Amino acid sequence: MTLFARVLTVTAFALGSANTSQAAEFTGSFTPGVTRPWIGPAFWSNPMEDWRLTNGRIETIRAGANRNVYILTHQLGEKPGTLAMSVRLGRLDAKTGPVSVGFRVGIRSELGDYRSALIYGSGLDAGLASNGGLFIGRRAGVKPNPGIQAAREVTLSLFAQPKGQQYSVRIEATSPDGVSLGKINANIPAARLVGSLALVNDFGTVGSKKKKKKQKQSKATPRPRHWFDDWKISGSKVVAHEKQAWGPILWAMHSLSRRVMKMTAQLPPIGTSDSQSVTLQLGGEGNWKDVATAKLHPLARTATFRIEKWDDTRDTPYRLVYSFRGSDGKTRDHYWTGTVRKNPVDQRSIVVAGFTGNTDTGFPNARIAKNVAIHDPDVLLFTGDQIYESVGGYGIHRGPVDVATVNYLRKWYLFGFAFGDLMRDRVTLCLPDDHDVYQGNIWGNGGNATNMANHNAGGYAMPAEWVNMIQRTQTSHHPDPFDATPIKQDISVYYGDMLYGRVSFAIIEDRKFKSGPKGTVATWPGRPDHVKDPKFDPKLLDKPGLKLLGDRQLKFLRSWSQDWRGADMKVVCSQTILCNLANYHGGNKEYVVADLDANGWPQAGRNRALREIRKGFAFMYAGDQHLPSIVHHGIDAQGDSGFSFCVPSIAAGYPRSWLPDKEGRPVMNRHLAGGLANTGDYSEGLGNLVRVYGIGNPAPKNRPGRLNTLHDKSSGYGIVRFDTQTQKITMECWRLLVDAGVATAKNQFPGWPKTIHFQENYGRDAVAHLPTIEVSGLTNPIVQVIDEADGKIVYTLRVKGLTFRPKVFRNGPHTIKVGSQEDGNMKTLKGVKPAKDGVLKVAF
Repeated sequence: MTLFARVLTVTAFALGSANTSQAAEFTGSFTPGVTRPWIGPAFWSNPMEDWRLTNGRIETIRAGANRNVYILTHQLGEKPGTLAMSVRLGRLDAKTGPVSVGFRVGIRSELGDYRSALIYGSGLDAGLASNGGLFIGRRAGVKPNPGIQAAREVTLSLFAQPKGQQYSVRIEATSPDGVSLGKINANIPAARLVGSLALVNDFGTVGSKKKKKKQKQSKATPRPRHWFDDWKISGSKVVAHEKQAWGPILWAMHSLSRRVMKMTAQLPPIGTSDSQSVTLQLGGEGNWKDVATAKLHPLARTATFRIEKWDDTRDTPYRLVYSFRGSDGKTRDHYWTGTVRKNPVDQRSIVVAGFTGNTDTGFPNARIAKNVAIHDPDVLLFTGDQIYESVGGYGIHRGPVDVATVNYLRKWYLFGFAFGDLMRDRVTLCLPDDHDVYQGNIWGNGGNATNMANHNAGGYAMPAEWVNMIQRTQTSHHPDPFDATPIKQDISVYYGDMLYGRVSFAIIEDRKFKSGPKGTVATWPGRPDHVKDPKFDPKLLDKPGLKLLGDRQLKFLRSWSQDWRGADMKVVCSQTILCNLANYHGGNKEYVVADLDANGWPQAGRNRALREIRKGFAFMYAGDQHLPSIVHHGIDAQGDSGFSFCVPSIAAGYPRSWLPDKEGRPVMNRHLAGGLANTGDYSEGLGNLVRVYGIGNPAPKNRPGRLNTLHDKSSGYGIVRFDTQTQKITMECWRLLVDAGVATAKNQFPGWPKTIHFQENYGRDAVAHLPTIEVSGLTNPIVQVIDEADGKIVYTLRVKGLTFRPKVFRNGPHTIKVGSQEDGNMKTLKGVKPAKDGVLKVAF
């Protein structure tokens, strides 16, 4: 093996920051005696599954173009200065493909955030080609250097000095004993030497696009792997940002319900020789006390805490502690701090921020995070697609499980990188959806195994162990599930409820039990989930036996809608809404009559769900559709059920639209939405009744610029305010590129804000009314109405005040239960018949 093929040492000097008298320095020696995919708090590797820390150095373990490692804590500043970098590296195998290695400097992205540069950054490449030739910038036509190529070890040094608006750059290769083996010079524009720094294994193929494509398709093309060690950075242009180090505790999510606090700490993929536990401390500065210690899950790299009898009457500072051995071999405690806020039961308005569809195009979503912080929500609700398969680049791995796990975790970490600070002191709910489990659509079908070629028939394409890992990272901090019995393949469930701030949240898994269209209803060519024939009869899709939420979740909703202990209002949190609103898909606005992925199908399952939800007067809060909307749902008549709010995507990738006006469809009751376009009463493509009050269609044309394009594709977030005193619900829908601190109508989509009373969530017209109930000795009672004809509960709600006149939907006797569920002091009135007037007095 040649000298270059075994060991290469690289040192680079470029520009620095002239305003500092003392240069920032970094020594990237790596922790000895540890093997793990994660390099350390100061580094970010792309992709993480292709790198490992081992033997006190970092190695690429899977070959491929543009494998790189960034430093998070040091960047090149704007002002002139000097930079010195060095790293030792060598080839790990005998492959001799056209691979160059070295540095990338001055890495910046359009968004100007160092985190964005990790994914979308570009910079100046400088290093050593496989033929031993040196290059700065252009790699095409690099002259071979047999001396460097034949050397057993090489040090590559790059010197740069300001020269007007440019820098004079000299690169020189030397042997370990300092003998010069070659050098080149170049003048580089100063603007190219501002930004992040990275090591690169395999800069990629040099040549025409045709040549690159041909080489990419050739399986015989060797892609050598390398190891790196002793990465050092110094110089007056180097700016240190030590707080940008990330980890080993990356972030945490928590929930609080009925005095049970659950919290999950997310860690990177540490090694078996690293500490395997995290400790939760409470008490505050100078008085921290250990409360619990949790072991790390070996796949998810999470530590989950469940603390009963939590004092929810006060804000409680917390600290997560992890003992971490650094590159110097010493073990130190590392912390993640935050506050578990008190249960806001005495707070008039509970604010819930809603998100969906997090592509990486807008990463790190700084504008959204800043604006959401202005609203200071009490609850963060992420309704699905926290990641997409394309997030972070480099594709996905479907196996083996350990590799697929690290592949997912790197994508998942981008989510925490963006929203971790918001989550540290706010209750967070996180519902994984189809792309989170690497499926374009998911029809869980009760959990059977499938593959991507057949996934539209129902089931999970990824291994059950991996699916459980996903759910653990996103939901293990949720309140305990209603029924924890796993589904097929021992896949876990998380559906259940959370009581917080006198608002009762139902968390449902609306894809886990859903039937698939392939082999059941899809008789047309092409995608089995898209109906494109406008003459197709939607009734043919509603076959007996098809499921949406499944029997278990319907049982949960039935129980939940009746339970008003400690609650003034109710909300169902789901991945998507119970209708098929979007009828134009993609950037070219392809017309789709019906999308079976939406929860308008199967129709009978949709109606069963709505019937249970409206019995608790529950509002519905969801995402998934990439199309913000306010819909009043109907089963037998327009508006006879509840309202749903579908929030916009955080960063919309695949745009969708609702454009009935374009089709010339007749519309009624448009005046209810102030005459807004594409609003009013409709029967959507599946035949479901929808009354549309607000719609956030994307712009006809996207402006250039990453954030401008996302804004025009209807990106943003939702805010819902639950006023527990008046029982009014206000929906807000905020665009991406706005300042939430400035009140202007243009900040929100047309149709927002909109306020409803919670009783509008059972909009069914009354057939008759029972006598007015007048309560004494008890305020804000619970009222439950039961139809004596079949013994079924008609609805249950909390009444604000002392009087309530129940509406009913059948002439005949009813049973009324009224009182306090909290202490079980409920009184029963039987045989109550409808009447035009009259009062039933109930004393406590």
